[in-house]
Amino acid sequence: MIDLYTWVTPNGWKVSAALEEMKLPYNVKPIDINTNIQKEADFIALNPNGRIPVIVDKELDDFVVFESGAILIYLAEKTGQLMPTDVKGRSNVMQWLMFQMGGLGPMQGQAHVFFRYFPEKIPPAIERYQNETKRLYTVLDTRLKDHEYLAGDFSIADIAHWSWARIHGWAGIKIDDLPNLQRWLDQLEARPAMAKGAKIPHEVNYRDDPEGAEKLVKAARAMVSK
Repeated sequence: MIDLYTWVTPNGWKVSAALEEMKLPYNVKPIDINTNIQKEADFIALNPNGRIPVIVDKELDDFVVFESGAILIYLAEKTGQLMPTDVKGRSNVMQWLMFQMGGLGPMQGQAHVFFRYFPEKIPPAIERYQNETKRLYTVLDTRLKDHEYLAGDFSIADIAHWSWARIHGWAGIKIDDLPNLQRWLDQLEARPAMAKGAKIPHEVNYRDDPEGAEKLVKAARAMVSK
């Protein structure tokens, strides 16, 4: 059994979706980051950086893993799923996973901050991060033109990118001109395990719930201003 400390964020969805895809039993431990509970001592003891997600593997002496990319690798190696075992195949998955961890995640995260959350609108900052995120989406679109998935078969690299790409509109970015990315995104959204993982610890609709979206914005602005 695995304890999953998570919240409704792209990085959280990575792990809940992976657990669902791998059919691993897990207990959800909601960490409402809007309350700053992730900065309290009990959580810091699990992740010194005070960020979700975190897993605790009860089957391995309560082994703790933090950082979403590291968790995905750990789960893939634990189960033998969603990661090839041959050198080239594993490297391909790792390359695309690192592309997300070092590129799409940080850039789109900043696009969210400046486009949605920051109390003052700074056009050059908004343009900078939206443009860079769109450039990274274009890289994915080019890759997906001749590949069904990013690194051969469906893998943790796809899960990592899906968690961010699925809310591209939240960053103010349109992907109408990226048909391969749209095809891939629709394909992943249609997977039952991915759909279920995106509802952990609860469902949130960034597109069709204006009241809920505004609540998210207010909470995020409070966090950004601290």
